[in-house]
Amino acid sequence: MKLPRQALLLTAGLGTRLHPLTQVRTKAAVPVAGMPLARRIISSLVAAGIRDVVVNLHHRPETLTRILGDGSDLSARIRYSWEQPVVLGSAGGPRQALPLLGVDRFLIVNGDVLTDVDLEALADAHDSAGALVTLALVPNREPLRYGGVKLDAGGRVTGFVARGPAAADSFHFVGPQVVQGEIFQSIPAGAVMKTIGGLYDELIASRPGSVRGFVSNASYWDIGTVADYWATSWAFADPQSGASGRSILWNDVQVGAGAVLDECIVTDHVRVPSGARYRRMVLVKTQTGTLDATPFSPAS
Repeated sequence: MKLPRQALLLTAGLGTRLHPLTQVRTKAAVPVAGMPLARRIISSLVAAGIRDVVVNLHHRPETLTRILGDGSDLSARIRYSWEQPVVLGSAGGPRQALPLLGVDRFLIVNGDVLTDVDLEALADAHDSAGALVTLALVPNREPLRYGGVKLDAGGRVTGFVARGPAAADSFHFVGPQVVQGEIFQSIPAGAVMKTIGGLYDELIASRPGSVRGFVSNASYWDIGTVADYWATSWAFADPQSGASGRSILWNDVQVGAGAVLDECIVTDHVRVPSGARYRRMVLVKTQTGTLDATPFSPAS
């Protein structure tokens, strides 16, 4: 079979580790080298031939719908699955979106990771194995930072381990996965449930071999923390941009005369006072109009 033509982009999370950036925008709406993260991801899906995308929403949804719209300017059709009043989780979210997707085989992509995984090869591996779920994996080279996926010699997922010594020699899940929609049907509508640590663990126990891994050496950029966001932004930045003070400026930013910004992230609508000096700060305009400065370290 071919690459799925429908994808679900998971963007409903609260992004608490990316605070205070996610006070201003939901995580998938933050700009990476000038382009919102979700637009980068959807553009890559369109380039692969996937033009029908459902996006799930919860936190600061207007910041994402405003930049995506109906997807026509991306040559895509974008529809939205609303999760209110709570986030339904990585399994409950797909269950909620099933009627919009309208197919039994689709791609799920995380809204906080950029990766160059070969999606066609991922889909081929899924179909060849007759799997219910196939996860895109890379060798877990940072087991103290990331939990891992355990595989047997045949590529079947045997379990999941928390970060730490147990994650040594495991694999890191980088977001893309091909799934059969039937696995979500047993979840009650509106129920909160996770995949890893929930539904997928149940599948492994009840239907061994139904959850599989596709291993490659794909690159990935995880935008989980402010330090991750900083590193990813510069990885994708135009080397000719020559931003003064190596700072990241979002939309509608004004910098007063004589102000100095050194390795700062300046979010939407901020007015930096004349003569002000900031180093390694996230600058946010508060609801009362004042300027909030939160220190961060570019090092992870």
